[in-house]
Amino acid sequence: MRPVVFLLLAAFALAGCERRTKSGWQGYLEGEFVYVAAPLGGRLDRLGVQRGTEVAAGNALFTLESASELAAVREAADRLRSVQARVEDLKKGSRPSELATIEARLEQARAAAELSQRELDRQTALFKSGAIAASDIDRARLTHERNSRGVEEATTQLTTARLGGRTDAIAAAEAEVAAATAAKERADWAVAQKTQTAPHAARVYDTLFREGEFVAAGAPIVALLPPENLKVRFFVPEPDFATLKMGARVRVSFSGRPTPLEARVNYLSSRPEYTPPVLYNRDNRAKLVFMVEAAIDRAATRDLNPGQPVDVTLLK
Repeated sequence: MRPVVFLLLAAFALAGCERRTKSGWQGYLEGEFVYVAAPLGGRLDRLGVQRGTEVAAGNALFTLESASELAAVREAADRLRSVQARVEDLKKGSRPSELATIEARLEQARAAAELSQRELDRQTALFKSGAIAASDIDRARLTHERNSRGVEEATTQLTTARLGGRTDAIAAAEAEVAAATAAKERADWAVAQKTQTAPHAARVYDTLFREGEFVAAGAPIVALLPPENLKVRFFVPEPDFATLKMGARVRVSFSGRPTPLEARVNYLSSRPEYTPPVLYNRDNRAKLVFMVEAAIDRAATRDLNPGQPVDVTLLK
């Protein structure tokens, strides 16, 4: 009996002295999803995709009702046309018929001034010959001066009518045009946001609302999984962690898939994922594991899904 016990104890001692080796590490596929939402709320009128389908960049994903936004676009467009017409009107000055009226008044004033000038000349000659009194020539002179000022007044009115609005009034109207243009652009943007498209080619991983439901502003409606966002995440014990470097090639094996895939390490965690509640020592260090991520070739991710368990081994 004693020799048997001795042999067992010796076997256990030798097994404890041997260093354990592992052929690989366990992990799973991790997906980084792109959640597409609209910045404005509304009823979901059309959901253009289904779960599991592939969409190309620019394909329409969903459309929300936009009656209010379309009405705001029409309102903004009408206001913009109104202020633009006001600017054009200020720049043109008075209407042609108004200018013609002022021009006719100017011609009348010039005719009256010319007639009064001739009357003044005649009265001056008569006054020098002593045929009329001084009051008569004074009356003729004052009449001519009044008619001359009438010509100046009509000329000034015509010049002002041709100038159009004042500079400050035109500048204020142009500022209103700029504000109305910005309001129109904002209204157009709101309408455009009610329809969202795929930012890049991806798989529709999930749809979070159904047609007819109300969606709050910013709530995700479609979850996309681009091929490049699918990666391998696995956990490496502390003794093996030092053997991995950025860019290292690893073999990824799947259950039920005869051909493994190749991936490259693109992330090494800087801290352990599990720390035992004891001080570090040589025995407890083996309990530490570090998370490592590796990128898979985009063409190989077509039939893969997040959550699939994998076995990872380092390629030499």
